[in-house]
Amino acid sequence: MGEMMRPRLLEKYENDVMPALNEKFEYRNTHAVPRIEKIVISMGIGDAHQEKSKLEAAQNQLALMAGQYPVVTQARKSISNFKLRQGMNVGLKVTLRQARMYEFLDRMISLSIPRVRDFRGLRPSSFDGHGNYNMGFVEQSVFPEIDVSGVTFTQGMNVTIQTSAKTDEEARELLGLIGMPFRGD
Repeated sequence: MGEMMRPRLLEKYENDVMPALNEKFEYRNTHAVPRIEKIVISMGIGDAHQEKSKLEAAQNQLALMAGQYPVVTQARKSISNFKLRQGMNVGLKVTLRQARMYEFLDRMISLSIPRVRDFRGLRPSSFDGHGNYNMGFVEQSVFPEIDVSGVTFTQGMNVTIQTSAKTDEEARELLGLIGMPFRGD
């Protein structure tokens, strides 16, 4: 079996993005240049503790999108107004690193984001102050891996892109150069 192909986005990062970031911010060494460390995709499934089939369907869909199986997240504390007890299954999350992370990001930028209805660009204000970016999808069907005919319920999700950038400006530049379609607010 041959060597696994290197992700296209990783090569773009090494050949184009790193030199451009270095030129703009003048880092002392190559390890100081910001990079994407991990991507966490999470789904909150409110009635997961009541409907096991819904949780399983969401798990399978998230596994198809991410390329690896998600873990089930549990409620950390009980909230009586939401009929929630500590330890109940409330959602799913998957953490992507290295090659899988670049593959997912590539598919998300080139295939999924353009399929979002009425898309006008990502909000450049969704950084957290520490160089990490958060964005949400209203439904899972924008991902090409999901067979729309088999979807029985729409499920939103949150995607967090964690970078090693020290500032939001550096992170915005990094993600912009990689190809994230930010709005020009």
